[in-house]
Amino acid sequence: MHLRKLRSKPVTRVAAIALVCTTALLDASLAAAADGGPKTLAADALPTWQTEGIVWSLAAANGVVYVGGTFDAVRPPGAAPGQRLVARRNFAAFDAATGKLLPCAPAFTGHHHTVRAMKASADGRVLYVGGSFDSVGSAKAANVVAINTADCSVRKEFKPTVSSTVRAIETTGRAIYLGGDFGRVSGQARSRVAALSPKGAVLPFKADIDQPVRALSAALPHGRLFVGGDFEQVNGQTARSLVALNPVTGGTVLTYPGWFPTQSSVKTIAQDNTRFFVGAEGHGPGIYDGRIAGRLANGTMMWNDTCRGATQSVVPFRGVLYSASHAHDCNETPGGFPDRGDRQHFLAQRVEDRRILHWFPDTNGGLGEQVGPRTLVVSRGFLWAGGEFTEVNGRTQQGLTRFGDKDTGAPEVPALSLASTEPGKVTLAWRAAWDRDDASLTYRIYRDGKLVARRTKSSTFWDRPKMTWTDSVPAGSRHRYAIEVTDGSNTSAKSRSLAVSVPKKPAAQTAAASAETEQRAAGESR
Repeated sequence: MHLRKLRSKPVTRVAAIALVCTTALLDASLAAAADGGPKTLAADALPTWQTEGIVWSLAAANGVVYVGGTFDAVRPPGAAPGQRLVARRNFAAFDAATGKLLPCAPAFTGHHHTVRAMKASADGRVLYVGGSFDSVGSAKAANVVAINTADCSVRKEFKPTVSSTVRAIETTGRAIYLGGDFGRVSGQARSRVAALSPKGAVLPFKADIDQPVRALSAALPHGRLFVGGDFEQVNGQTARSLVALNPVTGGTVLTYPGWFPTQSSVKTIAQDNTRFFVGAEGHGPGIYDGRIAGRLANGTMMWNDTCRGATQSVVPFRGVLYSASHAHDCNETPGGFPDRGDRQHFLAQRVEDRRILHWFPDTNGGLGEQVGPRTLVVSRGFLWAGGEFTEVNGRTQQGLTRFGDKDTGAPEVPALSLASTEPGKVTLAWRAAWDRDDASLTYRIYRDGKLVARRTKSSTFWDRPKMTWTDSVPAGSRHRYAIEVTDGSNTSAKSRSLAVSVPKKPAAQTAAASAETEQRAAGESR
């Protein structure tokens, strides 16, 4: 792109606007993403309500995001803990696009007073909610309930009784599948997984699983119900952490030997049109913590990553696999980062080949087990995340956050330093900045308030190289320099200016002249 030379007459307002637009286009071109796409969401957290406690589950239907967990109230964006509280007992609903708090607010109480799993029916008319509770508003329940999304009422005809905590729910046109800790459903033996009719009757589907189930995902065109959890045995056979069952009978269709070592548990399962994705958490030596992609058609593995740090939730969206985890060592995964003694709580990967993309919003560990985010859902083009965190991108934000397409965060401006000077030359130095959702950044250098150079470089939070630039100026002159950095959409403030005096003579000549002057003065004093 070539900029036309401006004539030496006053720049009109229209011309000034055109110049600004041209500069912005040039900077956007220079700062184009260097990580090979696809395009991620922005990493800037949107204003979002907060929870006074932990979010365990998210679900979406008809443009509404439902939030379940262990909390007594919610508070508006920006409100400090304990301030401006609105009562919500372990359940709340929000507009997926605007984030507005909605009036749907049945209280989930009794037992452990917690919502652990939610999933809407395919038509969005019914929201199924599971956990550990015995009352929903004024209605009695036994760890699972169905809510009409149109008016937020409890479905009276859906009254199964589940003997213990429900941790996972999947829905199809034929059945509602439950997974968890239970051994009986409506008086019938069902070992940690069960299927109900839309009216709550127990279906013949039956499988014997020896440890809790934590994730479910149905692939009916392929005749499979994916089941993940802590288990080692399914239907009397070894099936560690992941199994595919017949969705009608509960018989074993596929196991996945070698995918997960002992002490690794599958916490999350998701799908796109051709793949299924699982995320794991492990405890002890030799465990597996990362993500795996498999083919829906035959169940074979497409890829796995080797990031260390438990994965709690995954969701594919527009060719990107987003995950909630506390990854701390992804050095062996393409695009990944080394172990630095800290944690990265969100990741984005290409679904095709596991490459980690440049998308690095972050949280702290927060409450409870301090694992940060625990659950993800996409609705109306927004990614919602819930969990234990109390900070997002370094700012106070508890339990809930969301991300959209609009990039609003400018990179932090670096500090300029003087690397060297010589007659006619000034060399400036600075450490590369980094941006949460743009790898390639453009640095604009100003001399005496005028833009004189641009430099573009890629950087990450774990690799911020030193940068330099040399300016040609008259010997003996004096100047002020400043720098700003842009990601193509957002620009930092200018740095604090650096005053530089350019020498008239080379340093060696200046030193020799000074020495000669001193020797002459010494001789004259004799």
